[in-house]
Amino acid sequence: MNKSENKQNTSTIKGGSSYAILDRKLFLPTSKEEMDKLGWDQPDVILFTGDAYVDHPSFGAAVIGRVLQKEGYKVCIVPQPNWRDDLRDFKKLGRPRLFFGVSAGAMDSMVNHYTANRRLRHDDAYTAGGKHGMRPDYPTIVYSNILKKLYPDIPVIAGGIEASLRRVAHYDYWADQLRPSILSESGADMISYGMGERTILELAKRLNDKINIRDIQDVPQTAFFTDETPKKEDVILYSFEECMLDKSKQASNFRHIEEESNKMYGRVLWQSTGGKWVKINPMYPPMEKGEIDASFDLPYTRMPHPRYKGKNIPAYEMIRHSVNLHRGCFGGCAFCTISAHQGKFISSRSKESILKEVEKVTQMPDFKGYLSDLGGPSANMYGMGGKDLAICARCVKPSCLHPKPCPNLNTDHSQLLDIYRSVDEIKGVKKSFIGSGVRYDLAMFPSKNKSVDVVNKEYLKELIVNHVSGRLKVAPEHTSDRVLQCMRKPSFSLFRNFKDLFDQLNQSYGLNQQLIPYFISSHPDCHEEDMAELAVETKRLNFHLEQVQDFTPTPLTLATEIYYTGIHPYTGEKIYTAKSEKEKLNQRQFFFWYKDDAKSKIINELKMMHRPDLIHKLYGNNLFTSKSGKEKRLINHKSIPNTKKKAYE
Repeated sequence: MNKSENKQNTSTIKGGSSYAILDRKLFLPTSKEEMDKLGWDQPDVILFTGDAYVDHPSFGAAVIGRVLQKEGYKVCIVPQPNWRDDLRDFKKLGRPRLFFGVSAGAMDSMVNHYTANRRLRHDDAYTAGGKHGMRPDYPTIVYSNILKKLYPDIPVIAGGIEASLRRVAHYDYWADQLRPSILSESGADMISYGMGERTILELAKRLNDKINIRDIQDVPQTAFFTDETPKKEDVILYSFEECMLDKSKQASNFRHIEEESNKMYGRVLWQSTGGKWVKINPMYPPMEKGEIDASFDLPYTRMPHPRYKGKNIPAYEMIRHSVNLHRGCFGGCAFCTISAHQGKFISSRSKESILKEVEKVTQMPDFKGYLSDLGGPSANMYGMGGKDLAICARCVKPSCLHPKPCPNLNTDHSQLLDIYRSVDEIKGVKKSFIGSGVRYDLAMFPSKNKSVDVVNKEYLKELIVNHVSGRLKVAPEHTSDRVLQCMRKPSFSLFRNFKDLFDQLNQSYGLNQQLIPYFISSHPDCHEEDMAELAVETKRLNFHLEQVQDFTPTPLTLATEIYYTGIHPYTGEKIYTAKSEKEKLNQRQFFFWYKDDAKSKIINELKMMHRPDLIHKLYGNNLFTSKSGKEKRLINHKSIPNTKKKAYE
């Protein structure tokens, strides 16, 4: 390479106080110029993504691109194309030989764009400089429609979290309506849902063999319109039109969708939409260790593309010095989308693959010796699964932890302990932290094996003493056992036990660490009084809450179906959910009982609930004003006769 060519192909990327010179040829090409320098006349696949291009295994477009590249395909990536001009970004690389891939990015675009109150966010963590407005609402729909209009004969395959969770008729919180499969609105030929490596390779192989995409009907983890008809053993869902007329049918559909998605060997799902069948093939079985290693071991640069000239990409900064240990989650939380996308069965990397990536991180020019996370969807599910897989193969339960851990579940944390300790022995690693959420109930649940209980106790000690970066994040989510039951989360009493252990170990080892709990307001079955009691309980535990959020309905979760239909899909029970802005704000305010500007309103709300006992617990013997205008001192509400309670309103 001559000096002129070298100057054009390298960029200086800032990383902390260090700099790295990266050759653009180390990345998948993003422009015609980069493609030309590789000597390509035509790419085989062009991927369009709503995120900035970061060549890292936590970014979906990079993973799919690298997987295809390893098999010899020529792959280009177009990050955040401009959809508002003359569409030059959609034309600049021409026609791919095989197909276009489309993804909204690592987040559903509507969660990325809007708050739980549907207010527009002012930044985007997956964009250089955190700049807002670099992707449209519903990029899967927008990008796919543009591509089908420009290149009607080229297959468009939609993937990523947005398409994955909208593969069937779904409630859309931001439009506040039931919408059909995203296939209907996007014009895409096919959806590749879930983790896409195996699916995309099989599709590329068949398209490379000159098979028309309309004739590809049996690849797992795909959804598409078809002229085929259901077989006897398949599951036929209520049609989109039937669900529009009857919410109970939408609730019934969800139970089938969730159960089949969480089976080891699910059945084909069918749904009629606009008089046409959508066919949804079941998930692949969980990845074997060698398969998931092969994906993580690809030659990622672990850096943003040089096109961004060192601009900060917030989502990348969070994970640049982290390592993902596994995929999948068997928690089955009602508000979470992980199992619908990744499945409930855990696919764990080998120790060798993990240590190899850690060593790669230690060689990054800005690495100072601290790994920000050794984690996964739930940090401590690494290496876990059923003791008897034959039982797992028959199981239809969406959670292995709720209402209590399955007796067939292996909860042994010894493999994870070994990973932590082996990582810390690597030259250049001063400390490894756990930034992902920890399921403390998984480690604390007493098994029938004493040696496992001993190991799990040792794991909790190792975690708290050696792997907390000042703050440990955990997610009790609520304090009410009734609300937690709806959430598919354990009793809050278990969190109290964990906090006691955390405090004891901190005191014993002279540590000054914080426990940071996550809580949710306005979740289905949560009433305002539940939030008031949450405020009292968190005050008692000396928490001033920071990590809180209103429940945001996202497609394909149990909580969203309850929110939309008002019905629990598994019990048929009618469930209350706060929906209006006033109801939500009334619940949310109790998180911040300690703020001066919230005190007056909270006291008034508690008076209306006839709960002066909670006012006393939150604010002591403060004075408040009765209807007569006289100030009265609070007393324990149990001593107030019912006939006199109204005097205190």
